[in-house]
Amino acid sequence: MRLDQFSGIVAFVKVAEARSFTRAAAELGIAPASLSEAVKGLEERLGVRLLNRTTRSVGLTEAGAYYLDHVRPAAEEVYAAGAALRETRDRPAGTLRLSLPWIAAPLLIEPLMGPFMDAYPEVRLSLIFDDSFVDIAAQGFDAGLRIGELLDKDMIGARLGGPLQTVVLGSPDYLARNGTPKQPADLAAHRCIAFAFTRTRAISPWEFVVDGRQVEFTPDARLIVNTLPLCITAAAQGLGLAFAIEGLAAPLLASGALVKVLEPFCPTYEPLHLYYPSRRLVPPKLRAFIDFVRANAHKLRI
Repeated sequence: MRLDQFSGIVAFVKVAEARSFTRAAAELGIAPASLSEAVKGLEERLGVRLLNRTTRSVGLTEAGAYYLDHVRPAAEEVYAAGAALRETRDRPAGTLRLSLPWIAAPLLIEPLMGPFMDAYPEVRLSLIFDDSFVDIAAQGFDAGLRIGELLDKDMIGARLGGPLQTVVLGSPDYLARNGTPKQPADLAAHRCIAFAFTRTRAISPWEFVVDGRQVEFTPDARLIVNTLPLCITAAAQGLGLAFAIEGLAAPLLASGALVKVLEPFCPTYEPLHLYYPSRRLVPPKLRAFIDFVRANAHKLRI
């Protein structure tokens, strides 16, 4: 069977049931002439006449009656599915699947998860945390979240929040016992807490700007973890220095449990961006999430 035989089946069923091109066109929301062309095209592809047309009436041929009996159930399901989709076209609903780095949990998801779900009760959230780069289309995600400078060129990026300030953190007790580094080069003499990527196990280098140049330092650490919040907790316990995003450590900085060092050398990263494949037909559930985060950005530590 040729696939193009499916074109026009719903149109034929609606005309056959209404016995009128005008009434069927009104129900489908299209012009009678377009409906007539769709049915004519179906007849040509099948090689048989399905409808007898006069200026006053429309009736089924014998072949048309046989065809209607067999295709009506499938056509009704197709039409109902399309109608259901049109009803939800402008209403956020369904499962919103997001691929997120771990830093998004405390910075973005924890403050807004509950309020968003209260605001959009028909949306289900499926949040998968992974610091690796993910092919969101291949893995069935609606969107992903990454630092702006890391976005693929063929993705659409929606900025969420402001620039991300990096910091080197230490507890007052650790600094009192070990001294305060004045230059990034001083870190070689300090205990450092390293962050490692889950899949590759590679240690993430600490990035600095010295005399206008980017400089990297890869710590030779006794403690290696794969979440930045744990790096920060370890630093607050006096186990060494940690390199992190300032917003993650805001409560501990405010309480005095941690202090910042090497501030003049710590760079600022581009803001977090939600990225997705196309601007066309952005699902309402995704548009609602983007707009909600932007409207509540003042509540976030980004």
